[in-house]
Amino acid sequence: MKKLSLVAMMAIAALSFQACNNAAKDSKETADSVNAVKDTTTTGATGIAVDENDAKFATDAANAGMAEVAAGKLASEKAVDPRVKEFGNMMVMDHTKANEELMAIAKTKNITLPTAPDADHQKMAADLAAKSGKDFDKAYVDAMVDGHKKVVSMLEDASKNCKDADLMAFATKTLPTVKAHLAKIEAIQSSMK
Repeated sequence: MKKLSLVAMMAIAALSFQACNNAAKDSKETADSVNAVKDTTTTGATGIAVDENDAKFATDAANAGMAEVAAGKLASEKAVDPRVKEFGNMMVMDHTKANEELMAIAKTKNITLPTAPDADHQKMAADLAAKSGKDFDKAYVDAMVDGHKKVVSMLEDASKNCKDADLMAFATKTLPTVKAHLAKIEAIQSSMK
């Protein structure tokens, strides 16, 4: 009987450990889950001051911003084309600033944000890190065009549909910068063909 109890406890511990590992792998999913169970009718330690869609926008924006910073750091180190290197530096500077603004808003609204990019963005960063030279530049530029198109769409939606005034203002303020990034990276992409 003791052996059976020990085996059962070990199995439960292993499953708990695995669950913790999975949560650590994708900080965005964890943040979304935490926000989903917060009470939207109260504020403070147990409540969240925004609705579920606004909280999801905040976690998505934070996730994209952290991914841009991480990829930008890679580009500033690995890019061979000076325009790509300069764009990477701009990503680090601009998205770090936007991330800090978003974190300040999230703190006042009791929104839990991810602490690292999600699994998809981590895979993209790992794939980029494995490349070098012109292969890196092309892959980075392609990823930035794709990523910025998605973020422009997300910010346009949030600037019209966020119920929270502060998050709507953040989206509206950030949108022109991200559109400018997209135009710049598309120009770089066109010149590389």
